[in-house]
This record gives sequence, C-alpha cells and structure tokens, in this order.
Amino acid sequence: MASNDPDPPNTSGDPQPGDLIEIFRPAYQHWALYLGDGYIVNLTPVDESQAAAMSSVKSVFSRKAVVRMQLLKEVVGNDSYRINNKYDDNHTPLPVCEIIQRAQVLIDQEVSYDLLGSNCEHFVTLLRYGEGVSEQASRAIGAISLVSAAAGAFSVLGLINTRSRNRPF
Repeated sequence: MASNDPDPPNTSGDPQPGDLIEIFRPAYQHWALYLGDGYIVNLTPVDESQAAAMSSVKSVFSRKAVVRMQLLKEVVGNDSYRINNKYDDNHTPLPVCEIIQRAQVLIDQEVSYDLLGSNCEHFVTLLRYGEGVSEQASRAIGAISLVSAAAGAFSVLGLINTRSRNRPF
C-alpha cells in the first residue's frame, strides 16, 4: 500500500533499539523493529529463502510468516527506509529491554499472517507498544468498505431501474 505521508523517507539518524523501521517497497511498506548492532526483526514468508523474502510481494498474500533477525541493510537492499515511531503520541512504548526480549523470543517462530488483521506493521507495533496497530491495514479496510458500499449502491440502482422498465404503464 502506498504511503499518504507527506514527509519523504530518509535514513538520517541512527536507529535505536526498539525503533520502528518503515521500509518503502515499490508497491507497499514493509515494517521491522530495530534490535541494535545493525539488526532488525521482521516477518518473512514461510516458504521462501531469506534472500528472496526480503523484497517479495508474495508476503502480502501469505497466511503464515516466520519471524527473522536480519541485517537492516540487507533487508532494505536498494529501497529506502526511515525510523518511524509514528504511534508514540497515542501509545506508550514499552521499556526497550522488554521490547527486545519480546522480539528475541519470537525469532525463527512461525506466526499467523493476515494483510488486514495481523501484518508486519501489527507485528512490530505489538512488540513496541503491546498493541498491534496498522494505519496501512485501516486504509485498506476503508477502501474495501467504500468499494463494497459503491457496488451495493449500483446494484440497488440497477434493480430499481430494471423494475421501472418492466412496469406495464
């Protein structure tokens, strides 16, 4: 999903342990949590090699994911990223040692994945705040709701129009 954020992505500043990292892929944003010493924890598809999983759109359609610890620079590749703790104003981050401990326990574990209800942004915000949050998913749900409502309205209008043409008078 494309970002509506007016601030351009940047890599200025060094990430600190517990920071949320937003990685800008061509068609969507991938999220990771910075652990320290250049490493992040993130979700990758179960059935792909670590190298292929880093830039895979297939992850969007998967139902399972694996939590992996990887080097930030390798996951980012040729894409850009930024530190984005955007929910700090509305959610209190857990203590850094707790965030890191929660992340480390999950490394190499298989977890459920759902684009709208349990995606990579939900995963890292759950680690940082103790609550999974995703604007990306909320925007997608809103778009789906709008399309569904429009389709319903057109169906009703079509039904009314068909009935009025079938009247004998």
